Amino acid sequence: MEFRKTTIEDINQIMSIFKQAQQYFKDNHIDQWQNNYPNIQTIKDDMQNGYSYVLLKDGIPVATAAISFDGEKTYKEIYNGKWLSDGEYAVIHRLAVDQQHKGQGISSEVMKIIEKMCIDKGINNIKIDTHEQNLPMQKLLLKNDFTYCGVIFLEDGNKRIAFEKQIN
Repeated sequence: MEFRKTTIEDINQIMSIFKQAQQYFKDNHIDQWQNNYPNIQTIKDDMQNGYSYVLLKDGIPVATAAISFDGEKTYKEIYNGKWLSDGEYAVIHRLAVDQQHKGQGISSEVMKIIEKMCIDKGINNIKIDTHEQNLPMQKLLLKNDFTYCGVIFLEDGNKRIAFEKQIN
């Protein structure tokens, strides 16, 4: 498998992965990634900012994630808890895996790759948030040694639960 920055040729496959996730959330009454988000413009913005990545299997994107080392303004205030660290950190957004490849450990593989990216940059912390009803993501985070830290609010006011992992 290969992990690399997203190219224009990957956009349709990423949108397919996002649409699968949106349908999963809708079917399971999870109010995350609805209302045409994420969309093609989201991917293009992530690409322009250098955040968008894909994991390829046999040359086809089977997972995607946005990884930023630029901080996250909605993480400045955390409620009902606190972050593990105050220093530099990576942020993971929009992690999704193609339905045909779920249950194969691909999300954990992406997490390991992101950890290595952090180590290579001398960054020891990763932060992420998710919907409180997104139990598969919460399970993934706990499985990969993330710690629940509290609640954050997105710019639109939506509540998310926040996690952090310290890499040693």
